[in-house]
Amino acid sequence: MSVEETLVLVKPDGVARNLTGEILRRIEAKGYQLVDIKFVEASRELLGAHYAEHEGKPFYEPLVEFMESGPIVAIRVAGNSVIEGFRSLAGTTNPTTAAPGTIRGDLGRDWGLKVQQNLVHGSDSVESAQRELALWF
Repeated sequence: MSVEETLVLVKPDGVARNLTGEILRRIEAKGYQLVDIKFVEASRELLGAHYAEHEGKPFYEPLVEFMESGPIVAIRVAGNSVIEGFRSLAGTTNPTTAAPGTIRGDLGRDWGLKVQQNLVHGSDSVESAQRELALWF
């Protein structure tokens, strides 16, 4: 197994619902290490760089607006196979279908909005993690 680092974001809905502590608890309970953490009011420039691969897609603008709507907690997390492991811990993108025991399955809701407010983001590959960590840290 290889020790990796990943970016985890607690999105504005998670921060607004006071779920940051519970999300951090679950990350640590899984055995991952919190390496760095910061509270961010993300600029459009930062979000544009973060979501560059989605630019031009129908959900891009609502997603950026949602991520600008409130503070975000950015966390550098390390551990064996942490990229895949955190994505499993987070659950599927849609909170309605996310399995019980996952962050989104236990804590997420489908609010019927244009954008999935699904509490957390986790990098999806080693390359994405490196790029995203460089942007946020």
